[in-house]
Amino acid sequence: MNLSTRIATELRGDRVIWAIVVLLAIISMVSVFSSTSTLAYAERSGEVSFYLFKHGMILGFGLVVIYICHLLAYTKYSRWAPGLLVVAFVLLLATMWFGPVINNAQRWLQIPFIGLTFQTSDFAKLALIVFVARSIGSKQDVIKDFKEAFLPIIAPVIGICMLIAINDLSSALMLFLICILMMVVGRVAMQYVIMLILLGISVFSLMVMVASKYPTLIPRATTWEKRVQTYFNPDMASTDDRYQITKAQIAMSNGGIFGVGPGNSTERNYVPYAYADFIYAIIVEEYGAVGGIAVISLYVLLFFRIVRLVTKSSKAFGAMVAFGIGLALLLQAFFNIAVNLDLLPVTGLTLPLISMGGTSVLFTCVAFGIILSVSKYIEAVTADAT
Repeated sequence: MNLSTRIATELRGDRVIWAIVVLLAIISMVSVFSSTSTLAYAERSGEVSFYLFKHGMILGFGLVVIYICHLLAYTKYSRWAPGLLVVAFVLLLATMWFGPVINNAQRWLQIPFIGLTFQTSDFAKLALIVFVARSIGSKQDVIKDFKEAFLPIIAPVIGICMLIAINDLSSALMLFLICILMMVVGRVAMQYVIMLILLGISVFSLMVMVASKYPTLIPRATTWEKRVQTYFNPDMASTDDRYQITKAQIAMSNGGIFGVGPGNSTERNYVPYAYADFIYAIIVEEYGAVGGIAVISLYVLLFFRIVRLVTKSSKAFGAMVAFGIGLALLLQAFFNIAVNLDLLPVTGLTLPLISMGGTSVLFTCVAFGIILSVSKYIEAVTADAT
């Protein structure tokens, strides 16, 4: 058995999705190497290879995670969903109580004994999507019933999104939108969907009111307000408030059509978080509009391949979990790119599987593994049918 046949045997599921994973990983390595020079000089005496090696180790482990997750039957994730949701609630509450405060936010929780931290909202987002997919998939016969189908979904959605919103509003809003769209696709009665939207707006309004009266309870509220005001009134914003976006725009304008070339970015020394939130600006500067469009095309192609899985899946849970996770990856990518293009207020969302990170990369890899597990099942069913 030659190497290509062996790889094809081991890596089951949609080959195009596997190819997208590899391409995104390659883009990530090249872009992180280019964008971490300032960080390296500030923290590692110019040792850029340290961050490249660290990120490479995380990505390599992530690829192993994808492989393991894709080997598991996707129905296992459905069985684990209630337990994962409970763990998500506990972790989010623990983060609020014990998490370190960084930039007026408590998003991270330290793992005992080893000292590493992880962002609990990344786990909670994935757990909620899997749970909503399970709830919709297992209640197709009573999907129009308020008590049987809607109530078991509404409480977890509101609860998880509210806990995330306290420290990470953009992630909570994106997750809430994903759950709404999953319910629409899952044929939940429209009056219940509208009811959930109104309830979500009410809860958010209540949080804003509480924050205005007791700012210490939700310290991030002042950041929300400043970012929205900066976006809608750029002429009245200070230079510091517009600094990130201004530098990102300069970087992208430098890129032109074909870019200044790999490793030749100048704005990477000035764009804050050039290796994370604003890595897309560095990609466009070095590879031009062509590179920027290529990255967007990969995410769009990924979503189209996932939609193809949804239409071919004979199981409701498989279709819903693939759709929900695929939508999460696409929206996160587009929100990140929209921020870089100054089409949305600054959010702090990373570019999936490209931005440097720890838990964000690993949970993105889990998401890809679940999608490929669904794909593997569909591929097996199709092969049996023929």
